[in-house]
Amino acid sequence: MSETNTQEPPATQAAPRYRHVEFGITRARLHQGAPGVQYLEAEQPLAPYPHRMTERLLHWAATAQERTYVARRRHADGSTGDWEHVSYAQALRHARSIGQALLARGLSAERPVAILSENGIEHALLALGCLYAGIAHCPVSPAYSTVSQDFDKLRHVLGTLTPGLVFASDARRYGRAIEAVVGADVEVVLADGSLPGRASTPWAELLATPATPAVDAALHATHPGTITKFLFTSGSTKNPKAVINTHRMWCANQQQLLQSIPALAAEPPVLVDWLPWNHTFGGNHNVGIVLYNGGTLYIDDGRPTPAGMAETLRNLREIAPTAYFNVPTGFEAIAQAMQDDALLRRTLLSRVKMFFYAGAALAQPVWDSLHRTQEAEVGERIVMGTGLGMTESAPFALYVTGPEVRSGDLGLPAAGMRIKLAAVGGKTEVRYSGPNITPGYWRNDEATREAFDEEGFFRTGDAVAWIDPANHHRGLRFDGRIAEDFKLASGTFVSVGPLRARIAAAGAPYVQDAVLTGINLHEVGALLFPTPALRALSGLPAGASMEQVAASAPVRQWLQQLLDTLAAGATGSANRVARALILSTPPSIDLGEVTDKGSINQRAVLRHRAALVEALHQGTAPGIARPGAR
Repeated sequence: MSETNTQEPPATQAAPRYRHVEFGITRARLHQGAPGVQYLEAEQPLAPYPHRMTERLLHWAATAQERTYVARRRHADGSTGDWEHVSYAQALRHARSIGQALLARGLSAERPVAILSENGIEHALLALGCLYAGIAHCPVSPAYSTVSQDFDKLRHVLGTLTPGLVFASDARRYGRAIEAVVGADVEVVLADGSLPGRASTPWAELLATPATPAVDAALHATHPGTITKFLFTSGSTKNPKAVINTHRMWCANQQQLLQSIPALAAEPPVLVDWLPWNHTFGGNHNVGIVLYNGGTLYIDDGRPTPAGMAETLRNLREIAPTAYFNVPTGFEAIAQAMQDDALLRRTLLSRVKMFFYAGAALAQPVWDSLHRTQEAEVGERIVMGTGLGMTESAPFALYVTGPEVRSGDLGLPAAGMRIKLAAVGGKTEVRYSGPNITPGYWRNDEATREAFDEEGFFRTGDAVAWIDPANHHRGLRFDGRIAEDFKLASGTFVSVGPLRARIAAAGAPYVQDAVLTGINLHEVGALLFPTPALRALSGLPAGASMEQVAASAPVRQWLQQLLDTLAAGATGSANRVARALILSTPPSIDLGEVTDKGSINQRAVLRHRAALVEALHQGTAPGIARPGAR
């Protein structure tokens, strides 16, 4: 729920027709503060919300016992088959047993549960068991165990947490990481497999634990300030920080979300979702929507990658969601697939109230393609919702105010939030205050102090501007990340976010993302991370290297056209890409260049590819393209 792009859709002759969806927050109060400061808050007050999220589990287990809470395809021999369902009544029963087992081990926020697992039924039930017993847990990025080669981030995460129990869904996938990082004095629970030379507890033992009144007493001892989980930041500039999440944060944020998007309660929501639970978008926002509103979560084992997209499309042909959430690369693949897949179009568009994207820029051609397909299939457009949020805001913070969403629109703050608009370095930073804001970072007092300003507002680092300066009720639009912006040698500021978005939009479908260069230099440069489509454009065989792909005539011609197009729309040196090259190596998760959700970290790429940046601006790097060159 972070940055969005700033390209506007082309003008149309007649207003498009959208599938009806109500927007709850459409008006706000604006107050002037000290010079350079304004305060904005929704006119609608925040309605009452539960003290703890487990109240919603108890409610649905009593009123919708047999309704499916979570489902996932069964796995066997490396393939996926029929859906396995867990009802709300079953979820509650398992949560009590698991909670009892965890209580018996003396676990707490000081000795929490660390979860090494992709999204899965065991993962979901373990999280509920922790919630029930009032024991904090942490879903750890699977990439830290399965992609990383040095396990440094996993070592940092577990060192920060000091877990009393580590759960792993699969001994084969997580065994090497456990052996390297998890101390012999920490209990390991395994859902599948065993670890040679190390004792472990089978998952079935937790499920079989008889619940006693002690676990119900533990539930009733929890309160709004009880820590539910720790979610780690991506660690863009330093080691990842553990964001404290409480019941108050999660419950308030779900009520805020519901008041901004009332359609979520029109019927029990059905989600088909892959977004990882170690990220706030998947683990708080989407899991919370389901649990708060008595919905069903179909776990999608696909991914927005060439290898994983087939599974996502398979699931969307079978299960019709009421709302659909994804990152831009996922929507790009879906937009392409829907052009030729009638069953996908029919199922996905049959009852979906809204699409929602977050995490990166969504290129305008993707919007246009989705709208064309929707209008042809169902005679109307599906609203594409978006907004602004972050791990520290649980995450929902701002949401658009109507169906005519333009790329870059963020909208108005959620009910119960007060946002501060503060002038910082020639831009306006948005800062947050409200019941959904974290109390701080676990075991990191210095980072907590730095995160809040003198009035107690959380410093987001996100820059915003008014959609319409004459009408504050229309809300805000994204204006980049303040920490990413830089100056050229001339003293001119380069606004990184909007320019990256322009490059992604103009470079679709061949540009995954762009990293801008030129700090204290005379020109802006760009390092381009390509999508797999670029290889097809080159016409080279599958075994060709990315260097060969980048050097091929079709790709060189496309890159030249891209730079010429960008130059034609530039208004000065700060938004003119004067040189660019295609990167031949993908972003590294070990180096912090990318999160496992696919978001590119500008600072980390610049830091670890400093020699390439220097060669780009000295003109010595192979493959450099310039606008106007022939």
